[in-house]
Amino acid sequence: MDELNYTALRETIHHCALPNGLNIYVDVRPEYGKQFAFFATRYGGMDLRFRGEDGEWVDTPQGVAHFLEHKMFDTKDGSALQRMAAQGVDPNAYTTPSMTGYFFEGVQGFEDNLRTLLGFVSQPWFTRSSVEKERGIIGQEIRMCEDDPGHEVYYQLMECMYASHPVRIRVAGTVESIEEITADTLYQCHRAFYRPGNMVLCVAGNVDPQRVADIAQEVLEKEPSTATVSDLGGAEPPETARKYAERAMPVSIPLFEIGFKGDPAPRGEGLRQRLLAELVCDVLFSSSAPLYSRLYEEGLINGSFDSSYDALPGCACLIAGGESRDPKRVLDEVLKEAVRLAREGIEPELWEQLKKAAYGSMVRQLNSMDGTCAELAQAHFDGEDYLSFPQCFQSIERSDAEALLRSWCVEDRAALSVIRPLE
Repeated sequence: MDELNYTALRETIHHCALPNGLNIYVDVRPEYGKQFAFFATRYGGMDLRFRGEDGEWVDTPQGVAHFLEHKMFDTKDGSALQRMAAQGVDPNAYTTPSMTGYFFEGVQGFEDNLRTLLGFVSQPWFTRSSVEKERGIIGQEIRMCEDDPGHEVYYQLMECMYASHPVRIRVAGTVESIEEITADTLYQCHRAFYRPGNMVLCVAGNVDPQRVADIAQEVLEKEPSTATVSDLGGAEPPETARKYAERAMPVSIPLFEIGFKGDPAPRGEGLRQRLLAELVCDVLFSSSAPLYSRLYEEGLINGSFDSSYDALPGCACLIAGGESRDPKRVLDEVLKEAVRLAREGIEPELWEQLKKAAYGSMVRQLNSMDGTCAELAQAHFDGEDYLSFPQCFQSIERSDAEALLRSWCVEDRAALSVIRPLE
């Protein structure tokens, strides 16, 4: 395996690409008593249309990636989830709009559990009755999410900002869409997306990198494979599809999210744009920013106010929200502050303070094995080198943040989603 050395972070990552197309990253940590393995596919809730084995486009119902995640733990011999738990490890999985990941953490039996993980993820087993049973379970999960104001305010915002991009689609689908999913649908999507060339394996802990590669070669298919091509629709216009949406739900105070529609980063530049956009969030929305103090003192926001940068293939946005009795006034004040910062410039001392804090936070996150593995996996799918973030930070200037404020944080790119109390 090759060694990737990051002197600024005193980190070494072992990497190899197997003949079947699978990329493996291993972060050896001899001082840790646990091991963590993360096996992920470049397949998520927004991959609804893909090019099939015959070269023709295949359209699938909403929610297939999430449905597959639920069913992958089933094997002919029973539940892999229960078998691994009985061996003292903690297995789980999750689905995002662009990725599905399966993982476990434990202190013993690492090699056996790695074989189990690679085996059940790569060798599906579904029956008509088990799919029907799971449909009912997932339907209950969907209804619970639809009753969650925090879940609904986010997707309502996505529907405001994007005209057609599948980020608007709920990862789990709808109760109606999952009715269309059959065992054949699951097998077809598994063949398309769960092939080594479309996947990545990331491991951290006191492990032997070569043994990880050997086990992967032993368990997984040998034939070469490549990444699957998805169709995410045409390019989005820079402006939002709608400015405002609201609905009534059982909340005591209006819940809101403000979104600023950004430009998707060119491939290979996503990490730098993420760091820059997160710094802009801090400059504009964090508790250290002048705007936060002003809005808080005026009673327009409370401690629930928070912000984030979201990016997926084909889209990027800044989001801020929380509780407020006057969300429209909050949006007006945010727009005014963005204009002021772009015109007058970001205060140099605040900029340096926020930049140092952001860098320190990312360095501390390297102590998390699961966080590091997930970041390595997502960076691989994005064509990025996650541990190059020190160089990215060095390249970011105040003027870059001010330019992003001028470009993104404007009325044409803004949308407001509100969940108001029931009458």
